[in-house]
Amino acid sequence: MEQQFWHDRWETNDLGFHQDEFHPLLVKHWGNLNVASGGGVFVPLCGKSRDMAWLAEQGHDVLGVELSEIAVRSFFDEQRLSAARSEAGPFTSYKSDHIQIFCGDFFLLTTELMTGLTGDISAVFDRASLIAMPADMRIKYVNKLKDLLLPGVQILLINLHYEEGRINPPPYRVHDDEVNALYEPWCDVELLEESETVVKGHVCAEFAYRLQVK
Repeated sequence: MEQQFWHDRWETNDLGFHQDEFHPLLVKHWGNLNVASGGGVFVPLCGKSRDMAWLAEQGHDVLGVELSEIAVRSFFDEQRLSAARSEAGPFTSYKSDHIQIFCGDFFLLTTELMTGLTGDISAVFDRASLIAMPADMRIKYVNKLKDLLLPGVQILLINLHYEEGRINPPPYRVHDDEVNALYEPWCDVELLEESETVVKGHVCAEFAYRLQVK
């Protein structure tokens, strides 16, 4: 999947993957991670998700990374937040009081950039990163995440599964076996809940996992 695919999605406002409301599984299960107030939270491939605003309201400093500048600007505009713009390595940084978004390629992110500007990352919220990628890129994504995160960091992962051919991805379906294969070598994996959601007019199985880096 080329970067231009996502640029085109944002330029044409083809945002079937965007949600206007806080994700219910985030609101329900975030407390299970016991992340201290003030702990940094990383949101990869964040788009313009309002979930970042919810996390900031819980007392966290939030760091997102997003390829599309349209998405980044839209987030701050829609949340009515003033953001200072600066350069941060290969990224353009947009920062308000408690939310910072790096605009650029997730795979260029480094631990030094993550911690040097936001403090330690205590947790990750992944609602739309893993399921945004085809299988080969999911492996690359998880390996990059492994390189960025320290032992003890927790991840709240939201995953989807549906019958093959029912939905034109993204989002992609990711089976439970694949989640275990990708994360169990370096994380403790706990399934918190299986529920249902509607994606592109179709009912899909939705899963919430709590992961902890070993």
